[in-house]
Amino acid sequence: MKNNIVLIGMPGVGKSTVGVVLAKILGYRFVDTDIVIQEQEKRLLKDIIADEGVDGFIDIENRVNASIIADKSVIATGGSVVYGKEAMEHLKEIGTIVYLKIGYEAIEERVVNVKGRGVVLKPGQDLYALYEERKSLYEMYADITVDETGLGVEETIEQIISSLGE
Repeated sequence: MKNNIVLIGMPGVGKSTVGVVLAKILGYRFVDTDIVIQEQEKRLLKDIIADEGVDGFIDIENRVNASIIADKSVIATGGSVVYGKEAMEHLKEIGTIVYLKIGYEAIEERVVNVKGRGVVLKPGQDLYALYEERKSLYEMYADITVDETGLGVEETIEQIISSLGE
């Protein structure tokens, strides 16, 4: 059943913020996969990354996202979900993948505490390198791309709804 909306994109694009409001407007449930991971692992994202390393976290994220069961839900994923092939295949089966796209400068402004947010950075990698690495993965998995440049939350939601033909 493909009646879910799955939001992907860099940290700071507003997947959770947009997702909550979009779910209210559509009468859907809201699922934040970062919170699902924290609940299942009984640890904060930053602690999982510290304990398991980047690869270990990505394995956990992949496993959790590949097992999500949802119906009429808006699913906000973690920015690194696109590293998990099984997770992305599963999410594509159960929903429409919406890539919330924004320029690097805006992400840099919005993401202040990279480590505290549990952003998955490889040793020596900075936010710009991460952005460059993930861009093509987001584009590859997206069914719909919404460019948020210059848009507020409401306008982003309007774009998503019109793209879905709701």
